[in-house]
Amino acid sequence: MWQEENNQLIKTFTFKDFIEAFGFMTKVAFIAEKMNHHPEWTNIYNRVQIRLSTHDAGNIVTDKDRTLAKEIDKLLV
Repeated sequence: MWQEENNQLIKTFTFKDFIEAFGFMTKVAFIAEKMNHHPEWTNIYNRVQIRLSTHDAGNIVTDKDRTLAKEIDKLLV
């Protein structure tokens, strides 16, 4: 579940291994590029943490972030 914290939507995803995590990141990258809305993220081995906020709106959570979060979640269904 995405958590709203410090004007960001945050979620950590855990995968079987690094390759699976990296594959997920690649899929997210294509969605983010298509939406022209790019996440802040970190990857440590099998974990990917994503932080979403809209920089041009003053670094707050907007509908852009909520839409991207929903699209990211669809990748795991």
